[in-house]
Amino acid sequence: MKNESEYALNDSKHIDHGKIFVISAPSGAGKTTLVGMLRERFPLLVESVSCTTRKPRRNEVDGIDYFFLSPDEFFKKRETGLFAEWAEVHGNFYGTPLDFLQKQLDSGKDVICDIDYQGAINIKRAFPKEAVLILILPPSMEELESRLRLRATDDPEVIKTRLHNAKNEILHYPHFDFVVVNNDLDTAFQQLAAIISAHTDSSIFHNIETIKKLTEQDG
Repeated sequence: MKNESEYALNDSKHIDHGKIFVISAPSGAGKTTLVGMLRERFPLLVESVSCTTRKPRRNEVDGIDYFFLSPDEFFKKRETGLFAEWAEVHGNFYGTPLDFLQKQLDSGKDVICDIDYQGAINIKRAFPKEAVLILILPPSMEELESRLRLRATDDPEVIKTRLHNAKNEILHYPHFDFVVVNNDLDTAFQQLAAIISAHTDSSIFHNIETIKKLTEQDG
């Protein structure tokens, strides 16, 4: 016969919902590098893969970096309510699959999303208790321009557009829970890691094995 603690551990209603860590930044602020470092530091974080109409960049893989869709495919998903959020960025469309997020949260898992500020705001509206919004900023616009040019993936006109859009993106900082300035990569990473640790280290999901051991019956 099961004791009370065994019922509690096996009842999904007693498992806390996971968190959604939404990482946003102006293009060139170092978001992709930092998110990659976070995934190594926190292997239990589930990465959310967005859908986009943007063409793949060099070395990007469909289904891993993004789900690359045609505009028609994207609009069909949008119209049927399959996105938790969607936004148009630099002339391309991006969307986060709703069912994926809900499934992870219901199982107590934590998700990391790498999306723009518009998507971050919409995720917060859809999941006000679960979403933690983090904005990564460059130390200056001059440094941001330098990073974009060194990246060598965009032509000068695209870089000019990205710099113009960056100022508008930064103005939306009041919507975010945390702001991290990426002046030094290691320092920025430690700040991000501290934010995530503060929200996950004490969660039921991350400590379920310890709880089970502590509540096992003798014999």
